[in-house]
Amino acid sequence: MPHRTHRGNLPPETRSFIGRRHELDRLGAALDPGGGPARLVSLVGVGGVGKTRLALRAATVVRDAYPDGVWLVELSPLHTAGLVALAVMETLKLADHSTHPVTDVIAEWARGKGLLLILDSCEHVLADAAALAATLLPRLPGVRILVTSRERLGLPGERVESVEPLLMDGVSGDALALFTERAAAVGYRLHPAARPAAAAVCRRLDGIPLALELAAARLADLTLDQLHARLHAHLPSPLDLLAAETGDGPPRHRTLRTAIGWSHELCAPLERLLWARLSVFAGGFRAEAAEDVCAGGPLPASGVAGLLGRLVAQSIVLPRREDPTRFRMLDTVREYGADWLRALGEEHSVRLRHRDHYAHLARQGCAEWNTGQQVVWCERVLAEHANLRAAVDCALAGPDTGQAVETVAHVGFLWRHCGHLREAQHCLDQALAAGPPAGPGRTLALWSRGAVAILQGDHEAAANWAVRCADAARDQADPVAEVAAVYLRGGRLALTGRLAEAIDVLGAARRLPVRDDAWGAAQLQVRLALSLAHVLGGEFERGREVAEEVRTASREQGERWAGAFADYLAAQADLARGDVPAAVLGARTAVAGHALLHNTAGAALGLDVLAAAVVASGDGHRAARLLGIGTRVWELTGRAQMDSPDLIATRRTCELRVRASVGDARYARSYGEGRAMSYDEGIAYATSP
Repeated sequence: MPHRTHRGNLPPETRSFIGRRHELDRLGAALDPGGGPARLVSLVGVGGVGKTRLALRAATVVRDAYPDGVWLVELSPLHTAGLVALAVMETLKLADHSTHPVTDVIAEWARGKGLLLILDSCEHVLADAAALAATLLPRLPGVRILVTSRERLGLPGERVESVEPLLMDGVSGDALALFTERAAAVGYRLHPAARPAAAAVCRRLDGIPLALELAAARLADLTLDQLHARLHAHLPSPLDLLAAETGDGPPRHRTLRTAIGWSHELCAPLERLLWARLSVFAGGFRAEAAEDVCAGGPLPASGVAGLLGRLVAQSIVLPRREDPTRFRMLDTVREYGADWLRALGEEHSVRLRHRDHYAHLARQGCAEWNTGQQVVWCERVLAEHANLRAAVDCALAGPDTGQAVETVAHVGFLWRHCGHLREAQHCLDQALAAGPPAGPGRTLALWSRGAVAILQGDHEAAANWAVRCADAARDQADPVAEVAAVYLRGGRLALTGRLAEAIDVLGAARRLPVRDDAWGAAQLQVRLALSLAHVLGGEFERGREVAEEVRTASREQGERWAGAFADYLAAQADLARGDVPAAVLGARTAVAGHALLHNTAGAALGLDVLAAAVVASGDGHRAARLLGIGTRVWELTGRAQMDSPDLIATRRTCELRVRASVGDARYARSYGEGRAMSYDEGIAYATSP
């Protein structure tokens, strides 16, 4: 059995947590599933006061009480209304393959489960977050929601915990402890004699953690006395703040903005310019993206890396915890940069450069998708999801429908193959509804939209998109696109049980050299659909022959997506022919290949045939566990066995055979063990010999 781990996605704590013992005690009691009635808890406070750190620390303390995990949903990258529920679904790794409302998908999956959702940074999507909480909580008694926001959600039963700055007590206290630790991180050791000056700095900054961290980072360049003097010169006194009527929010909020402004003033001019331009990124960025998007005018591309390093040293920019090659800015710091960018009059031009950078990235990803770079591109698409979404939004908001549909076609294709079906559907519908001109971009968009519909089981829509794509490919006179369009028609027929028709349609498609790009991937999917139709129709020899053709082409191309499906189909055929060892190996290889590309539905299909092959080999207990794992993975898709009558019947036959092999009681125990595994645990178990 695999090693048990905590479920969820809480990031590891990379720095010590200082103070807030009383707040943690209250939160621990509030978040205890067996505790009080408050199932919605909101941490409310000014920006930079430490709401997220407190939420993560409290969640780490209580996570053992939530058998189905603690899940951090980062909402700060969202810039479009209506995406909060989708962000929750994606965080939960629900690779939904249906067209049901997103909240219904979440509620159906979470029914009977015990989990904690952390909705982080809700203030700019307050109405959406409140609507989601109001919908989910009454339907899911095992779910609790922890919110961080500058404002409360305003829902009945909401427990609001105000997050105050860190305590200051003379020449001690939590604020001074945090300042001392962060100063040590930049090599500044605080001697006892300097504690009064350090305490004065902490008081001047109102004990706000982000302000303290930014100030401590400056001790790499300034002495403590210089730091104190400059703060005194730039920050008003608390009485001045209380007396001011600036309309910029409460005094502590103005203290933080002034402290950030002071950090901004200490930056060199080009550092300030880079800070402002970096604010257009959503969810993080890589150094090469910063060079491409942010260079221009007085800021040469060759100078971006060095300036970026300086901003990191000053804690303006932070390396991502999970990937140090990526960088991010805290919300309050990014907002300050965005305000500065607007003041410079550069917001529109830099956002267009951001759009063009990620449009080029998506175009390059599609051009190399059907090659040995496929896995790398899948990881890149997932990492850049928020930036791709921002680029799509920018393209759709512009007047050029041709440019928009080309950008959306490439992003939509990649999202379809990397598990973001909902967002692919949404952006493709918008781009195609705008009436874009005919051309390769529109044809690819039509194909991608039809391919999304097939995976969602929306067969009526798939039929419509199939006709439109075939017409566009014919008008374009692109023979490969014409072949690719056959997949939409034939694949729909195969999955709805019309196997003879599917074989006729798919078998008539021209055999052309396989391309390296997105259309090449579509070519292979035509042959996969043909293999599937033969296998479902009981023509196992022919089905395996076609699957082997795809396997060979996949190896020649270096791609893995179609190859993993071919492994699955070959395993089905091998099992039917009685070659059990080959079926076990092929199914295990299919599961591993799909997992590598985060293809949840593909992994679930592989698990079903692996269970059938394993019970045929005589190991009923392992087969029962695999069926349990498969059930849990299918739940993530929202459509067990893709609603295919043939696949459902095959799965039921396997279950009956496993029960007959080990007995109902032992089956239930082993099945439960598999179903209790997380996705990663289940995949590790399935792919181990």
